[in-house]
Amino acid sequence: MIDGMRTTRVLAALAAASFAAGCAAGPAAGEPAPPALNWSDCGTGLDCATLEVPVDHADPAGPTLPLALVRHRATEPAQRIGSLLVNPGGPGAAAGDLVRGITSAPDGAGPYSPELLTRFDVVGMDPRGVGASAGVRCLTDAEREEDLALDRDPELPGMAPREVLLAEAAELADGCAAGVDPLLLENLATDDVARDMDLVRAALGEERISYLGQSYGTLLGATYATLFPDHVRQMVLDAPVDPTTWQTDTLDATLDQAVSAERVLDSWFATCRAESCGFGGGDPEGAFDALVARLEATPLEVPASGAVPAQRVDGGAIVLAARTAVFAPQLWPVLTRALVAAEAGDGSVVAALGSVLTRNPDGTPNGLGEANVAVNCLDRDVPADLAEHDRNAAEAVAAAPRFGELSGYISLVCVDWPAANPDRFTGPYTGAGAPPVLVVGGREDSQTPFDWSEAMTAELEGSVLLTREGVGHGSYRAGAPCVDAAVDRLLVDGTLPAPGTTCPGAPTTTVAPG
Repeated sequence: MIDGMRTTRVLAALAAASFAAGCAAGPAAGEPAPPALNWSDCGTGLDCATLEVPVDHADPAGPTLPLALVRHRATEPAQRIGSLLVNPGGPGAAAGDLVRGITSAPDGAGPYSPELLTRFDVVGMDPRGVGASAGVRCLTDAEREEDLALDRDPELPGMAPREVLLAEAAELADGCAAGVDPLLLENLATDDVARDMDLVRAALGEERISYLGQSYGTLLGATYATLFPDHVRQMVLDAPVDPTTWQTDTLDATLDQAVSAERVLDSWFATCRAESCGFGGGDPEGAFDALVARLEATPLEVPASGAVPAQRVDGGAIVLAARTAVFAPQLWPVLTRALVAAEAGDGSVVAALGSVLTRNPDGTPNGLGEANVAVNCLDRDVPADLAEHDRNAAEAVAAAPRFGELSGYISLVCVDWPAANPDRFTGPYTGAGAPPVLVVGGREDSQTPFDWSEAMTAELEGSVLLTREGVGHGSYRAGAPCVDAAVDRLLVDGTLPAPGTTCPGAPTTTVAPG
């Protein structure tokens, strides 16, 4: 659930088949059990495999697509509990990349604790339409570069005139209609992915699966627990969405996210002022607004570097960089460095920070935004009346003076989307029959406001909310040892923390080292 990848195509963080909630677990009627997976070595401690699944789960004998899987094997096979499926969110983020990161991360800094790596095979399934699982491709690299070079105006809702946003939305819709198989485009919803998960579970030879989902991955987990409760061993949902608001009150959800992000930016300003961080003297808010206005009038030029072409850093780029930085406290000092450098005429750090979510590690533009939109437009109830979008954009600007423009018209792209989902699955997400779920919510989360955690907990029967104080999107392995311990205990032993438990978050600073 990412906000700000492109003015109309962005995300908000961040059910095609007509099956009722709580239907029988396992393959659909008449659908054969999946074959055992044929794993091959693909790195130190890593295996890779593919599993063919129906494109349309209502037609199990019809066309198939290959799901890409990456597995990090349990480091102590004798102590192995089973398989832990993981999803990092998006929608549009590749879970396989997350699992590969286990072996590339510095010691002690990986996405999963040593205890989980000892006890579980950690399995990342790229969701259908994402990454190596028939990833959605709607635009050429050149068109993606054009999107990234869009002249964003921080004074306009949507950061561009509405007619421009509508034209861009039509371009993306046309590109997806032309570039993606129509059957697949109609079957990318979250409940389709949940059904894929259960086929993966069966192919792994597991009667029950453990799951750790973050951000949008919490909606996927709640969907799986509702559809397949008997196949859940233990489940953790970190930085959850409010399933009802997210799916049925889409415009209000984007407003919630803009306000939550603005509050985190306000915390950055307050911390910067208290620490004398080096930006803005005693008035970082005024300095930020002045820098946005100055660079909008006279942008900075950043020369090409590797695969990244020359870039133009204007006021909109400053807003986008700040919107990215409020994801995690670890990025706060980077924002300070970016703003100080921009004031001195160097826009390179701003450009790099604003590209964190839009470019691959090699500098080429990624397709996360395309996959994100393709899933969201099936999952979410987006009004067709443009007046509703006008109202929402005006409310976002009024409620979040610095980030509201970026969030305005964020769902406009779904108004004329070329794929329909008449049987959209919207719960209720009760998880009835599954073990109690651990929900982890951050008090100051820029993407999934804390009351969304409370809503998810209220919806899932028997679930327990663990609160992480402080800022950041996501809590597990994010500098909160108390959270890490609670998550590990639930996944390993099935032990829930006491209701009402809170954990301190990672310390925050805006001071750039050195």
